[in-house]
Amino acid sequence: MFFTDRADAGRRLAAALRHLATEDPVVLGLPRGGVPVAFPVARELGAPLDVIVVRKLGVPSHRELGFGAIGEGGVRVISEDIVRQARVTGADVAAVERTAREELGRQAHRLREGRPRVPLTGRTAIVVDDGIATGATAAAACEVVRAQGASRVVLAAPVAPPDAVAWLRTEADEVVCLSTPRAFRAVGEWYEDFSQTPDEEVVALLAEAARSPARTAGSTVEAAVESDAEVAVEVEVDAGALRLAGDLTLPRGPDGSGAVVMFAHGSGSGRRSPRNRAVAAALNRAGLGTLLFDLLTPAEESDRSNVFAVGPLAGRLSDATRWLRSGYAPASVGYFGASTGAAAALLAAADPEADIGAVVSRGGRPDLAGPRLGGVRAPTLLVVGGRDTTVLELNRQAQAELRCENRLDVVPGATHLFEEPGTLDEVAELAREWFTRHLNA
Repeated sequence: MFFTDRADAGRRLAAALRHLATEDPVVLGLPRGGVPVAFPVARELGAPLDVIVVRKLGVPSHRELGFGAIGEGGVRVISEDIVRQARVTGADVAAVERTAREELGRQAHRLREGRPRVPLTGRTAIVVDDGIATGATAAAACEVVRAQGASRVVLAAPVAPPDAVAWLRTEADEVVCLSTPRAFRAVGEWYEDFSQTPDEEVVALLAEAARSPARTAGSTVEAAVESDAEVAVEVEVDAGALRLAGDLTLPRGPDGSGAVVMFAHGSGSGRRSPRNRAVAAALNRAGLGTLLFDLLTPAEESDRSNVFAVGPLAGRLSDATRWLRSGYAPASVGYFGASTGAAAALLAAADPEADIGAVVSRGGRPDLAGPRLGGVRAPTLLVVGGRDTTVLELNRQAQAELRCENRLDVVPGATHLFEEPGTLDEVAELAREWFTRHLNA
């Protein structure tokens, strides 16, 4: 069994875990790669999502050999047998634990942005990872959540070697694994896209889950979530002949309206794109509304050619913009386009009646908008990774065709997906600055 990416693996894993929905579970993703898998599992089960931050304690003379593990809340699991056999002194235990606990605290605070840990006492804990190799970290996580009070521990992963699964069945009450290939060498071999998951993705997914209430498993009923600063609502976007699923977040201004940035996803991704959600979360914190919705239906996503049909995608974006304006009356509208979605955004913005306040392209293909680039009137920011050399050259050529206010910003060291540490944060900051300056003018 092969998986397109972590989100695809999570959706398939969620289907295998539906029987747990009635147990009032808590879904815990192992950072970092386990969280994008855990997110759709939590959504399907109507369960809260959190991270399970674990630090293995390694023997000083042989770091790969763990003599225990620690977790939040002062949880400490020690193997006295290994401590004795490896001749680890009490001073060694204290020193290793002190260093590990400091890093554990920093990571947990960074990923949750200061939110409290979801209590596990008396509940079923579903520990999710993107795959299992040796099983050591997963086993440590099971021990930690049990020590934190979980009454039942379920370990779930898309893929793992058979021997690791057999061992882990002795550590967890239940193990759910979709694929146990005998010819197993590495988890990444079973994914088309196994790119590194940056902290920004984890932060965005946890923030999104915290904003949305736990729903009945499988529910598709529109629901709103309110906070002091914003209102988040699940919507069905009217895009002409289609109704497309979307997530709308509105700033809570004096008149209930404000600027809204619409996201045009590329390369077949949709409203669940963790990178776009990370950017959207940064815009929300700056007081901007956001609308993330699926430009393609599930059936259309299976045909790769639809990703490059930027004309029809631009038409849907224009229809969705009219729907947004008629139903929510935002003060101004901006477009954030990624990859081929950037071309769709620019085509839609080139419509003389579009009245778009600003456009930002992340790793985009503005060249696909062709001669229509000259008709764009909205101030346009092009953001490209410094190591994404082919797309960078295409953006330079496209910039020469633009007649509106524009700028090309290059993020040093970044590749096409901005998966390098800190690079997606830089994209979010550039987008925030551009939109707040132009949409609030």
